Amino acid sequence: MCGITAILGDGDTSLTREMADLLSHRGPDGIRVWGDEVCSLGHSRLSIVDLLGSDQPMGSEHGCWLVQNGEIYNFRSLRKKYSGYNWRTKGDGEVILAAHGSAFHLNSSISSPAGPSRSSLSGYLRRTSRASDPSNPATAHVEWVSQLDGIWGFALWDSKRQELILCRDPLGVKPLLRTLTPSGELLVASEVKAFRAHPDYVSKIDENAMLARLAFEYPLDETTLFEGVSQVAPATIETWSLDSEGRATLTGVATYSTEIIVPGDTWNPELDAPALLESLCSSIGDRLMSDVPLGIILSGGLDSSMVAGLAHKASAQTGQPVPECWTVAEDEDNPDFRAAEAVCSALDLEHHTSTLEDDCFWRTLPSLSWHGEDLDISVLFFQPLFEKMSSSSESSGCSFPDFTSSVSLGSSSSESSGCLFPDFTSSSSKISSSDSSSSDSSLELENIG
Repeated sequence: MCGITAILGDGDTSLTREMADLLSHRGPDGIRVWGDEVCSLGHSRLSIVDLLGSDQPMGSEHGCWLVQNGEIYNFRSLRKKYSGYNWRTKGDGEVILAAHGSAFHLNSSISSPAGPSRSSLSGYLRRTSRASDPSNPATAHVEWVSQLDGIWGFALWDSKRQELILCRDPLGVKPLLRTLTPSGELLVASEVKAFRAHPDYVSKIDENAMLARLAFEYPLDETTLFEGVSQVAPATIETWSLDSEGRATLTGVATYSTEIIVPGDTWNPELDAPALLESLCSSIGDRLMSDVPLGIILSGGLDSSMVAGLAHKASAQTGQPVPECWTVAEDEDNPDFRAAEAVCSALDLEHHTSTLEDDCFWRTLPSLSWHGEDLDISVLFFQPLFEKMSSSSESSGCSFPDFTSSVSLGSSSSESSGCLFPDFTSSSSKISSSDSSSSDSSLELENIG
């Protein structure tokens, strides 16, 4: 789990660094920034794949820069497909640059989009009148984005085409939020709190969104609890450029994936159950993609127990280590706690257990508005567990990437829904020593921690 930030309309990397700094709990392994005259990108990294390489923002030979949060599960097959690409890393994120470069900068038949000369405000967003047309600029990216298999939220700046691409995974597991400043700059981040680093952003509760959230306990659309801040929709590509007055403008919106659920008329357990089980095991295997130890949050319920039950098989298929399990409850007499112990005992899985302190709820309640900025009450339960896991990972030299017990059937409202492993303590990011240098005047990189 990493944190990404971007500003279109201002290449000031000091602002994107401050924004990324507010997301250091998402990525304690380093903060880096890049910028040119009109766009700046920031990234706080949790190293999972290609630990010594794959730092972001990541550049390409065709003049593009990428910040990404998430994982591309089929990156190995895509690296083979684009074998002619000049690979600079061994990680998964670079396949986004390769696919984009192959589609646009190696294809002379595709012309650069004309910059929007006119735009108007529609709600809180500035957009062109043709942003939703069937042939809008975002539709040109559908084919190459559709090759990606994984969970992601990314911002890709194409300096030659002067176009910023925002994209979110099909289920909306990874967050991607944006807002406009009064002066017309587009701010992009993984969490709303990053916007507070910009002097022109004023945090204000959206009362209508708050009422809807309290009534339905779930976001009904792409609004957030903060006025003027909205999410990029799941399975969506957005393209942004500057208009003639230098204001960030939405030039196109396209949906690249549509999930259609059609229940079958019959169900044959002997034929269909093995295929379903194999599909589940394959999905778990995809999520074992990591160069660091992984873990499973085991509640003792059906979903997480199935993941734990298939862990050995998935690990054998992928050649990855078997994940260890973690369980937290209010006391050891909790039925789910006992069930989790029984599962690990039966499956011979390493099991870490923890009981919540009596004052845990009240002690973590003040942090809800900061870490649970979308009213995700589960933060109050998971944060103590994350703190213990983070402490364990620091002592053992491990990192904890995202891994859901529901095999990434995640909530669009929060990555902490389900069983994810972010580090809410930010302890490693508190130790900061910076050294930035570059031969390129437009490039400013900084490592922290």
